[in-house]
Amino acid sequence: MSTTASDPLAALGSLPGVPEAVDSVRKAVDRVYGHRVMRRRSNEVTAEAALRGSRGSAALAGADWNLEEVRRRTDFSGEDEARTVGAALRLTAEAGQLLSIWRQSPLRVLARLHLVAAGGAAPDDAVGRPRLAGESVDEPLIEAPLPGADEVAGRLEGLSQLVIAGGSAPALVTAAVVHGELLALRPFGSHNGLVARTAERIVLIGSGLDPKSICPAEVGHAEQGRAAYVAAFEGYTAGTPEGMAAWITHCGRSIELGVRESTAVCEALQRGAA
Repeated sequence: MSTTASDPLAALGSLPGVPEAVDSVRKAVDRVYGHRVMRRRSNEVTAEAALRGSRGSAALAGADWNLEEVRRRTDFSGEDEARTVGAALRLTAEAGQLLSIWRQSPLRVLARLHLVAAGGAAPDDAVGRPRLAGESVDEPLIEAPLPGADEVAGRLEGLSQLVIAGGSAPALVTAAVVHGELLALRPFGSHNGLVARTAERIVLIGSGLDPKSICPAEVGHAEQGRAAYVAAFEGYTAGTPEGMAAWITHCGRSIELGVRESTAVCEALQRGAA
């Protein structure tokens, strides 16, 4: 796959190991979409995938609750972990409503996602906008050097243009780059990881790879563990072909693990056990 000035992500699809990851993800997604339960009960699978994806994203953000606690809980105010889980749930619910806006105005969507995640927990003037020079960032999992505000603005604009332009890059590649770039930039004062993983979800849905949102990559990111997540992300920030390939394939494996989770949900529904 060759790259052009209008399609700078395309070459990433031919990095060593990436074509195989793209093919493996597509086959896994096709299998779960072909499950007989999906013909009549896809809404139930989507709802369960959303819950499990939210739990996984919150776990990476430091709130590693078991699924039943997330399912049972109704009050997500109070302690930090509860607010994190609540933010993850709100973001997952919001993602599907922003698809039509994403391809025209990604920056508007990112602002909305931060607003939803913050939920009134941050100062009003800091919510829904990229951080300004001198403003701090609360993102304990990611310890990579923090780009300055000017760099953040420039790279966000570049990312936005890539999304708007579209191109021939596989959905996995685009989703991984959006996710990785937002983690690298940490454009907001808080909740950047949650926002980045939600943006990945939006790309996967909007691309047509996972239109019913039943393949929660967040589940796979959490299952592989925080250490593996950070290590793969360091490959992204290194910017080498090997590092980029490692991050993309990590994201691909995460989608496959999300597929496995939803396949188990389908099997449980088929048995009448869920």
